Amino acid sequence: MFAVVRTGGKQYRVALGDKIVVEKLAGEAGQRVDITDVLLAGEGSELKSVQGLTVAAEIIAQAKGDKVTVFKKRRRHNYRRKKGHRQQHTILRIVAIGDQKAEKKQPAKAAASKAEAPKSAAPAAGDSKAKPKVDAPATESPAPDDEAQANPPKAKAKPKAAAKPAAKAGAKPAKAPSTKNAAPAKGAAKKTPKAK
Repeated sequence: MFAVVRTGGKQYRVALGDKIVVEKLAGEAGQRVDITDVLLAGEGSELKSVQGLTVAAEIIAQAKGDKVTVFKKRRRHNYRRKKGHRQQHTILRIVAIGDQKAEKKQPAKAAASKAEAPKSAAPAAGDSKAKPKVDAPATESPAPDDEAQANPPKAKAKPKAAAKPAAKAGAKPAKAPSTKNAAPAKGAAKKTPKAK
């Protein structure tokens, strides 16, 4: 079953178990809220009367929306105003629509313990579904027992070749890297007037 409800000047289409974010409503987390302003209700394609129909919801949390910056400016008048705003919201879970109520979920621990109970019971001796135990030979572990085998010493790197041969007597010295595109030094950037 679904319903269209109005709260905080906005309309929401809700069904059992839905979570919706609405404008702030009074109340603490865990409290129940009844929404009486129901505009439409139905099941599938069939509509139902909304006379006296209420939608019950449970408050999950009180929260704030994203921050909105409000900035006003009038040019050429030295007028600027900046404000931030975060709208307050209430998060609701729909519990019931009219007489229909949402099914309560069992806690996960309780459901798990019930499911495990029949599995943990020992199978009967004549049970044909019980799997026989197989004694398989133990396979060798791929990991070696000896630490030396597990972590062999690393081969040492070969020494690098000797440095480049010394410059020949008649050869020109190596050219220094260009500073043509480099930024000028602070002192060099200032131009000093030449003496006349």
